Amino acid sequence: MRYILCLSYDGSAFCGWQIQPSSPSVQQTLEESLAKLCGGPVQVTGAGRTDTGVHAADYVCHFDLTGSLPFEASDFCYKLNAILPRGIVVHSVLPTTDDFHARFSATQRSYTYFIHRKKDPFVAAYSWQCGYPDLNFEAMNEACQYLLGKHDFSCFEKVGGANKTSICTITEAFWKPYTPTIYSVMDSGFPPEEGILSETVVSDDPSQTSLGPSLLCGRGWPQVSERTPSSCDRSPSVIPSEAKESQYWYFRVSADRFLRNMVRAIVGTLIEVGRGKHDPAWVKELIETGTRGDAGESVPGHALFLSKVKY
Repeated sequence: MRYILCLSYDGSAFCGWQIQPSSPSVQQTLEESLAKLCGGPVQVTGAGRTDTGVHAADYVCHFDLTGSLPFEASDFCYKLNAILPRGIVVHSVLPTTDDFHARFSATQRSYTYFIHRKKDPFVAAYSWQCGYPDLNFEAMNEACQYLLGKHDFSCFEKVGGANKTSICTITEAFWKPYTPTIYSVMDSGFPPEEGILSETVVSDDPSQTSLGPSLLCGRGWPQVSERTPSSCDRSPSVIPSEAKESQYWYFRVSADRFLRNMVRAIVGTLIEVGRGKHDPAWVKELIETGTRGDAGESVPGHALFLSKVKY
């Protein structure tokens, strides 16, 4: 019997999804935990690879058993989560047909990359601090339009990949500002400006002494609200002036398949456009005639999430 597992994982402690000879991987950890629960070896097949340190918020994999699950589905997930380390959580287990394949049955995958533009200890673990001044996100979104469609994306592929083809079809690519969840629920509502003690009010009554915006505390992954992509994501959009000053942005890209290191290379390339080092049409030239050495540098992996797999 074949089963689908839906899960999420923090990739910080892993060398990626796929089993490696000398480093812990998500696949290995999951297989070892399933073996304990099912009483024998279990081989897991995932929707695709993720690199070292990369996370997944909606990952899909499948496995086969000679019989049915040893427990009811809800109990199975509960027991499996008790065995798994804190960095991996299973959301559901579902029976499926024998011809379902977590990798080859997928029709679309989406990745999300988070950046913040000034130092912030509460998002640093899952967002890249991109401190370049005056990033032009409208130019970056214009450059995104050259990514759309079916192209050979070898200019964004890590050298030495064993893919039979470098052709992918990108259906969505855009930058958008957001507010981290931890700030949206606090009294201050948003990170304080520099000089948070400048509004100190002194009173003869110590109980009436107050500081301006309160110091922030809290933890949490950068998150954006769930929504359905619309046509405006696929065409250059005018970013409101107040949004241009946002310190927090995410890049979303969806395609039928991705090459090794492709998303991180695309982000690094778009940052080059945002810095004014190239105009948006440079991306079109890269895709048509460029090599990996011509494109931008790969950005760090800790800010990248596999955010959706569709079937």
